[in-house]
Amino acid sequence: MIVQRAPAAVLFDRDGTLVLDVPYNQDPAMVRPVPGARAALDLLSAAGIPVGVVTNQSGIARGLISTEQADAVNRRVDELLGPFAVWQVCPHGPADGCACRKPRPGMVLAAAQRLGLPPDRIAVVGDIGADVEAAAAAGATSVLVPTPMTRPEEVAAAPVVRADLVGAVRHLLAPVGVP
Repeated sequence: MIVQRAPAAVLFDRDGTLVLDVPYNQDPAMVRPVPGARAALDLLSAAGIPVGVVTNQSGIARGLISTEQADAVNRRVDELLGPFAVWQVCPHGPADGCACRKPRPGMVLAAAQRLGLPPDRIAVVGDIGADVEAAAAAGATSVLVPTPMTRPEEVAAAPVVRADLVGAVRHLLAPVGVP
């Protein structure tokens, strides 16, 4: 019997996953954790598993927010829910063709490298298909936590779906016997 190991690190999407999605948020005062975020992160902390954030921030490329505003929002997320072992932010737009923007694997791979871990020891938790696809492209595990913005086909395509962050983390921490 093979027993699934818990991931060595867990990376979270920011908007819609860790904090309520405020499109192109430039105001740290508007940052609100999603229900269960603190409890989920506390479970990982108690297990000694580092956590990080991988977030697309196309508002920078679109001129809707500045890098400084995005950094201020990220600092507020870190104050409320951190500390996070690693942050990876893609400031590019969808048409820029960068390697970091999810669903491409660049941010997951960079976070794994910064953590000194192979990607297959990382899990990514997110709320849309691009999060799941980025994890798969990097060779990482994924858990989808749908929101009203998640398309039905993204839910259907995800290998693992949980109703909330605590359920996602419990899934990642639970040993599962595989014959």
